[in-house]
Amino acid sequence: MAYSEFLKIETAVKDLQLILDERTDLFIATEEVAPSEGLRALLEEHVPLALALNTEKARSEMIIAPVLWELRKQRPIGLFSGVEFNVDQSKGLNGVCDFLLSRDPEQFFVRAPVAAIVEAKNEDFKRGLAQCAAEMVAARMFNEREGSQMPAIYGAVTTGNLWKFLRLRSDRLSIDRREYHIDRIAKILGILLAIVSEDRE
Repeated sequence: MAYSEFLKIETAVKDLQLILDERTDLFIATEEVAPSEGLRALLEEHVPLALALNTEKARSEMIIAPVLWELRKQRPIGLFSGVEFNVDQSKGLNGVCDFLLSRDPEQFFVRAPVAAIVEAKNEDFKRGLAQCAAEMVAARMFNEREGSQMPAIYGAVTTGNLWKFLRLRSDRLSIDRREYHIDRIAKILGILLAIVSEDRE
């Protein structure tokens, strides 16, 4: 078993012994952060093309990656794409992650992961949520082993044009009630920056 084999959120919650909370507005009060003119122009050009092509590769390269690069420009973080993250194979917490964010800007290896970003395959958000939950549990276990205690691990599931955020605090998995469209890039950036900020509680 691997992250990609977690197909249903209800199965992930049961197998990983989580408590599910679907009624929370996680980031409603988070302040927006203006994107650079470069990112705004790029999205204006790339989003229609990525949606017309409608492939995961196009969405990843033309929308998701540029947003995460913008985040890295605004705050020094580790950004990993397509990296193997094998934490506990017996629990299915192994395999390749679409994107991992770390508070440590080290790029040679993963250190102190704080968020997992999962592309919703075939725009299947429910499957994406299950995979993201598994990666978040793995990140929490990894940090505990490395002595990098964090109050929460975060995640996002995205099709590129839609973003949905999660938070894992202890064994409680909170899934934001809201989805954010790429038109609200300032809000998405604000949330991502809040996630990777050292003072985030």
